[in-house]
Formats: sequence, structure tokens, C-alpha cells
Amino acid sequence: MKTRIPTVLPAVVTAGALLAACSGGTEAGDSGGGGSKTLTLASVDQGSVEDVVKAFEKANPGVKVRYTTSGADQYQQQIRTQLSSGTAPDVMSVWPGNGNPGATYVLAKPGYLRDLSDQPWAAKMPDAIKSVAQYEGKTYNAIFGQNGIGAVYNQQALEKAGLTPPDTWKDLLEFCRAAKAKGTPAFALGNQDNWVTQLVQYALVATTVYGDDRDFDKKMQAGQATFAQSPWTTALDKYLTMERTGCFQKNPLGTNYEASQGLAATGKTLGIVQGNWVIALLKGKNPKGTFTFKALPATDDPSATIVPAAAGAGYGVNAKAKNKDLALKFVNFVMSPEGMNLFVKKQGGLPSLPDTGYAVDPSLTELSKFITEDRTVPFMDQLWPNPKVQQTMLSGLQEIFSDQSTPEKVLKEMDADYKAGS
Repeated sequence: MKTRIPTVLPAVVTAGALLAACSGGTEAGDSGGGGSKTLTLASVDQGSVEDVVKAFEKANPGVKVRYTTSGADQYQQQIRTQLSSGTAPDVMSVWPGNGNPGATYVLAKPGYLRDLSDQPWAAKMPDAIKSVAQYEGKTYNAIFGQNGIGAVYNQQALEKAGLTPPDTWKDLLEFCRAAKAKGTPAFALGNQDNWVTQLVQYALVATTVYGDDRDFDKKMQAGQATFAQSPWTTALDKYLTMERTGCFQKNPLGTNYEASQGLAATGKTLGIVQGNWVIALLKGKNPKGTFTFKALPATDDPSATIVPAAAGAGYGVNAKAKNKDLALKFVNFVMSPEGMNLFVKKQGGLPSLPDTGYAVDPSLTELSKFITEDRTVPFMDQLWPNPKVQQTMLSGLQEIFSDQSTPEKVLKEMDADYKAGS
């Protein structure tokens, strides 16, 4: 074991630094997994995993967690390489389902993840979450929270502008026009990071596609529906209508996720269309601010609005973890009421397991209501047959925003990738 090991690395590291850190981390543990006091961890939970690590170390005197955090794009590009080269950390962020290079199915299928089915929390997972935490009936992902995608508003900025959150499509466009007229765009949009491009689209697809057809995914899987011949076109048209109406700040493609947070946090926009996880990051940039999650309307019938809400990214254990005992101890801490509540409170989310004693933050009252009323659909990519569909969508949306592609072309390309299967 190395004699001096930093327990906290910078929140954002370069690709080289992350690889080096994780490589060093796998060398730090022992081969048997029982004697080392050092755990290596790679996480995308920027701004929230830090407190969980501190609590875990406090609960386990002498244990040190050497961890890195990074954005989703950077992380997804690296984790598969690290796993295949034997340089991956003991524990790592893993997304539910099958929609991206770091998702459960993608990493479990080649045997990169340890089976967690025998852990005490696995049988307690609700069916909706269990279905995307498992591969071939075995649990590989310790999913600790549920998240939603919608509009997160800066309450102080709304009051200054004299505006209230809209609940119909017509009012949404009026809201955008009024906000623009006051010199404060309605929403920050950080499309320079390509994973961000999907969020507005998902928020609109939830209602335009699944509002009238909850079986759309089953029809896609049966070859009875396509993106290009479905209301996905309606949602994409509405996305671009929002852009033309001035709902977003200038130059979304020149604005990254970090910068978009700054715009919403400081009131330079009235809000941001994001996952509820952004609330913690906004509070970090503006501790005195009040931020509230609301559904993004896509029709003029508020009762028809559906919210994308699903299991968020969890944690998997490297099948070749150098410190497997400590790795299991960490994911079990994450899934304990203490660890889970700490995580979701910091992220502004909701726990994945019942009976944790968690008190819902007022900022998430509307999201909790939609979940309770079953007015949600899973994040669209979680049940797609391969990660290529999402990657095509993400790059395609950037190309549409830069006038290098069209909605029709992108949706047809997504159909082609979908039909290619797993």
C-alpha cells in the first residue's frame, strides 16, 4: 500500500488524471480483498458523493476512500477502457438499464460487474427499479435514488421578473417571451456537453409520446413503431420552437453544463431544464437561492402532463476489485437508510427504497406528487437495445442546433441504430 494517499481529489479531473488515479487505486488494494484499508471509487455524483465518503470513512475508522468525480461524458468514455484494461476502481458509477456505455446491461454482459443479488437491500428494490438494476435476473447496480427531469426554477429570479411557472404549452411560450422581454431568458441550456441536449427532448417526449401511449416502448421492441413516424417528431419540433421563441440563453452550443448552472443559480436565467440533481449544484453556487422542480408542459392540458422519472445512476462493484470486501461494504452503506438519505438529500432526489424515514424536500413536492400519481415514464434510453441509439441522438441534437442536420434525418438514424439491436 502506498504510504500517503489523498482521500479527496479535485471535483473535475482531466482524463489522464482520472486514468492515473484509478490505475493507482487498483494497485493500492490487496489481492485478497480483506486486508486493505483503502477503497478506490469513480463517481459522477459531483457535489454529493463527497459527504457520503466522509460518512463512510467516519463509520469505518481507518478506512480511506480514494475517489475521483467527473462529468458523464468523460466518465462514459473512460470506464469501459479501464475495466477492459484492468485499471478500473473497486466501485464505480453505473447507470440503470441499457442506454449508455456505462449502463448496467452494457457492463454486466461482458462480466465486468460483481453480482450483488445476495446483498441485503437487493430484494427490497421496487420492481420498476429492480428491472433496470438487473441483467439476466441478477442485480448488479446499487441504485440509491430516483430522479426526474423538468424545469428547475430560481424563485428569487421569478419574483424579480414578476412571472410564475407555466403549466401549459401555450403559457410556456408566453413565459419565454415575457422573460426574454425582461432581459432574462427563461432557461439556461448547456448543449456544449452533449448529454445535456437530451433533457429538454425527454421532458417533452414524456407527454407527447407516452401521454397517449404508455406501451410505446413495447411497440418499438416489437417493430410496430419508429421514432421517425411517432410523436417524437412533435417533441423535437417543440424543442426547436422553444429555441426559436427565445426560451434559452444565446448560444446553447457554446455553453457547457457548468456554465449553465451558473446562469440559473445567479438569476441570469429564470431556471434550467435539467434533472432534479442540479438543485444541489445550484445551491452550491448560490446558497441563499431557492430552487423548485416543476414539470415542463408539452400540451395545453395540465392533467395530461407526464414527467420523465426513473432510477438514477447507482454504484456497481468491479468483478475484479482489488478490495472486494470494502467495495461491498461501501455499496451496502450507500443502500442503508443513512447513506441513501444523505445522498438523495444532497442531490435533491428521492430514495429508491421505501421506509428510509426520508422527509421530502419542499423543492421536490411536485416530482413526488407525479411519482405517487403514476404520472411518470422511465428515462427513454433505459430500455433501448444498445447505447448507440442515445449517442446518435446526442450528437444529432448538437448537429440540429448547429444547422448541420435535420430532425427527420436524426430520427431515422436513431431508428436504424435501434433496429440493429443489442
